[in-house]
Amino acid sequence: MTPDVFGEEIKAALAPHADAQRALAMRAYMRDHFEFIGVPTPLRRKSVLPVFKRLPVENADHLLACANVLWSMPEREFQYVTTDLLARKWKTLAAADIAHLLTLAQRCAWWDSIDPLAGVVGDVLKAARAHTPKVQAAMDAALQHDSLWVRRIAMIHQLGWREHTDEERLFGYARTLAAESDFFIRKAVGWALRDYAWHAPHAVSAFLSASRDIMSPLTFREASKHLSSIR
Repeated sequence: MTPDVFGEEIKAALAPHADAQRALAMRAYMRDHFEFIGVPTPLRRKSVLPVFKRLPVENADHLLACANVLWSMPEREFQYVTTDLLARKWKTLAAADIAHLLTLAQRCAWWDSIDPLAGVVGDVLKAARAHTPKVQAAMDAALQHDSLWVRRIAMIHQLGWREHTDEERLFGYARTLAAESDFFIRKAVGWALRDYAWHAPHAVSAFLSASRDIMSPLTFREASKHLSSIR
């Protein structure tokens, strides 16, 4: 199945479920940043699953070409389908494909597309790290990127890693981004620290106590949400 045919089949799968009224509500929820067809998430995923199963992804180039076709479509649901596709088939990707994912992330970017892509990046890097220990250095460069969305991906790519988290990197990234004023960056720093606190509460608590003077109130509040001893 060529990428163009794949895109047409995805469009055909979603078209019967278009709902103009729901589309207006979805657009309003996303602050009028994007157009929508009006297909809710559970129905969207159910509708495209048969198409996913018919897509024989043999290599990363093919998968990424399919992703590009979907991402270029104007309605937001197609970016959501893209991230669902990449999350389902992330094992096809390698560390060398991270740059492509970060390029994709900068188009039609907002939190709803960035956070799922961060999960895909994280899956790829976590797997690659087993045989290429220094592979996370790609995120060191991403942390310095001009795009705040790429920096957000760098900050949250270790979500859910638990005992596999590179703690030094996590805390270093948090310190680097602490001075930024953007809401989505401050939220990301707090989110990443809070997530790790489920696994290592004492380490996060110590970090926050030592870094309180450089953290924004939003970041500190988010990070310490489950750490009542330092609130």
